[in-house]
Amino acid sequence: MAVPKGKISKARRNSRKANWKVSTPSIVECPNCHEMKKPHIVCKKCGHYDGKEVVVMNKEEKKTEQK
Repeated sequence: MAVPKGKISKARRNSRKANWKVSTPSIVECPNCHEMKKPHIVCKKCGHYDGKEVVVMNKEEKKTEQK
């Protein structure tokens, strides 16, 4: 059975994992309220996902947020 020769320090281990560049998250426009949001996520402003209202938002919140 293979056994490591010695302990690998946290700094050495983490330095191997730190060489990848992080890309910016993609952002799309909500088809209902036209607010920018992450794809495949319920819109925080209007509560719609895939053309359907999934989260019921208060009418007062909708009026103040749309202005």
